[in-house]
Amino acid sequence: MSEKKANPVRQAILDLTAACGPGKTISAEQAARAVSEANFQRVLKDVRAEAIRLHKAGTVLIYRKGKPVEDPDVFKGVYRLGLPT
Repeated sequence: MSEKKANPVRQAILDLTAACGPGKTISAEQAARAVSEANFQRVLKDVRAEAIRLHKAGTVLIYRKGKPVEDPDVFKGVYRLGLPT
């Protein structure tokens, strides 16, 4: 798999979190719909996987109940994505 190809899921997460700014968050569904409005449910698992990678890199944080998750590999349930403050 080539790293040169743009990752639309990563780009959607980065664009949307940048647009809302620090202190605000987006839902996983918003990112998925930005990639594919018609098939956003299929994209949700990709959004989660990419969110975990971005969280580990420190680029985007995964929030649960308003707080950043401590371990991105084991969080459950509804989550939101935002820029580190």
